Amino acid sequence: MTVTSNDTAAKPATNQQAGRLSAKTLIGYGAGDAANNLAFTTATMFLLVYYTDVAGIGAAAAGTLLLVVRIFDAFADVFAGRIVDRTYSKRFGKFRPFILFGSLPLLLLSFLTFNVPQIGETGMLIYAYLTYAALGLAYSLVNIPYGSLAGAMTQSSSERARLSSARTIGAVIVGAVLGIVVAPLITPERDLQTLFTFMTLGFVVVGFALYMFTFFTAKETVRRDVTKVTMRQSFAILKHNRPLAMLCISSFFFLTGMLAMSTVQLYYLRDVLQAIELYAAVSIVQIIGTFGIGAMMPWIVRTLGKRNAYMLGGAVVVLGGVTAFMAPTTLPWLGFAGLAIATLGVSFNGMLVWALEADTVEYGEWKTGVRAEGIIYALFSFTRKTGQAIGGALAAYALAVGGYVAGAAEQSEAADLAIRAAVGLVPAIFSLLAVGVMVLYPLTDARHREIVAEIEQRRTETEALRTIDPSLSTAAFATRADASTPPIKES
Repeated sequence: MTVTSNDTAAKPATNQQAGRLSAKTLIGYGAGDAANNLAFTTATMFLLVYYTDVAGIGAAAAGTLLLVVRIFDAFADVFAGRIVDRTYSKRFGKFRPFILFGSLPLLLLSFLTFNVPQIGETGMLIYAYLTYAALGLAYSLVNIPYGSLAGAMTQSSSERARLSSARTIGAVIVGAVLGIVVAPLITPERDLQTLFTFMTLGFVVVGFALYMFTFFTAKETVRRDVTKVTMRQSFAILKHNRPLAMLCISSFFFLTGMLAMSTVQLYYLRDVLQAIELYAAVSIVQIIGTFGIGAMMPWIVRTLGKRNAYMLGGAVVVLGGVTAFMAPTTLPWLGFAGLAIATLGVSFNGMLVWALEADTVEYGEWKTGVRAEGIIYALFSFTRKTGQAIGGALAAYALAVGGYVAGAAEQSEAADLAIRAAVGLVPAIFSLLAVGVMVLYPLTDARHREIVAEIEQRRTETEALRTIDPSLSTAAFATRADASTPPIKES
């Protein structure tokens, strides 16, 4: 991989920062998250039930495993972010090489994770820890560049909303297929190991094709003046990025609740409502709703702004979660409705959050003069992974505390209550906390447009000054400008 020097500006042939992205580009970008979720969503939906009901690992041990490995994954994201920021290829760009070379190892590790050999309790646990940790590291080395890629494709808020919608639709399609086709098959009488083996092997082929589609269609067009970001520059960007910090905190809360819900969703429908067939219906509602929300998202962003729309999505999750928690067993349709509503709220915010994250890249560039998508996305993903770790562990511990018995025809009242709390009450509480943080979020869409305009003005003035001093960089000019002119007032 060829890298440029730290002072060499990368100037792509085209710049779509204000233009409209093509349908092919949107579909190609969405295909990448579809491929991501062949590994990620499969793990979040089925790994706990695979460990407890197929591999024979106890619920408490499985919960600890999920907590430890997902926290490791969070630190792996920071490591991946630094790798990304220190890498640049003249031929392929900054992010696409990781998709090209990292996708196949990721998919193969997903296959290995769902094939735990029967080598004794200790041996199985060691194997499970090693394969899931390796899967998490491989996922970070693909997902961090993939997520960062959106910020390098355009600087338009509406186009970033379209990219976020595209990736969410890609993820939801995979989740819907898993829910409609696979989840109803997770019953005690089936040979589940054979099911998971052939499923993950098929995902290797399908996932690699999707990743290659993304690689060849999603292009980096936003100009960067510093192609390799130093550790000192990374810390400076993170230190002064208040919107990123608040978005990270909010996402931590939101992901904690979301992972608790998604982890026990199968248990809730199968063991509490006694209606596993409704899993497919939830997935159908989610995919139809997501396509509808995706079509309306640019209008929603223009009307409400991303911050207010995000808070609305959180309120929807609260409503659905409380409904699912309170629904009696005698009214399975009510529990189904609550779960479907909460799932739509999650999808709604899933579309918005990546556009919000991409906006914080410009905020960091405005503050420091250095554009560093990798470390910003990595820190954002770190806090999300931490929330996922805690949410998944809370769900597993709830099963253990409630006395869940794998394969039992009927669970105890304590187990029933624990599953209800994990699927409804936990996401409602944590979504409410996430909304509370976003009330104070300072980076509105109007502020972002002002910041982008000032960055472009600085760049133009820097080019003029370079005729006098060729060594001058945009980062240096940003520092001089900040010392001599007042910054845009934060609201």
